[in-house]
Amino acid sequence: MTKLLKTTAILIGLVFVQPGFAGVSQSAELDEVREIQYEWARLYYMDEFKNKNYRELQALARRANMVSHDNPQSAEALVWDAIVLSTLAEKKGGIGALSLVKEAKLKLEQAEAIDPTVLGGSVYASLGSLYSKVPGWPIGFGSDKKAERYFKKALAINPQGLDINYFFAEYLADNGQDRLALEYVEKALQAPQMMDRPLADKGRRQQALKLRQQLGDS
Repeated sequence: MTKLLKTTAILIGLVFVQPGFAGVSQSAELDEVREIQYEWARLYYMDEFKNKNYRELQALARRANMVSHDNPQSAEALVWDAIVLSTLAEKKGGIGALSLVKEAKLKLEQAEAIDPTVLGGSVYASLGSLYSKVPGWPIGFGSDKKAERYFKKALAINPQGLDINYFFAEYLADNGQDRLALEYVEKALQAPQMMDRPLADKGRRQQALKLRQQLGDS
């Protein structure tokens, strides 16, 4: 499949937040991160991306950037900043989105330096998604080899995660490995429910069901 300059966001919670994240800390910083997380899910899964929604996403990106800027040692804030940027790049599309995904990659690398296991392996899953979706040299930094390496790092941290199994299945399907992709789709669908993130959990499972159907028809 031809690579497109888009991401699946993280993107990612991207993303990959497991049940119990909300109880990790009651700090104001994590409260802000949770608010960004919930707003991202509302925009990404519940609303169609018309002009108004895109403007809301731009505003959310500015807010996420402020939170990560004010909390430079928060890996969680950096990951969610990157996720929102990746989603904005997905919706913008084209070469104009390249600067956004480059910035998202930088923020994920900063988060990795602080805590590579943050949010159940979301740093590595998000990096894997970026490397798999962005075109390679000379246009972008995309690399299937690096993508697979990051996905496997994420799976080593969080083998039962809904998001990471879905993203790896999508990567395998994009690279013609349908049989193996189907195995990871099934793992995604059997993943524990993300009770603290019902919108994201429902949305991701719907994507996994759609991918399973596509793989079954291929």
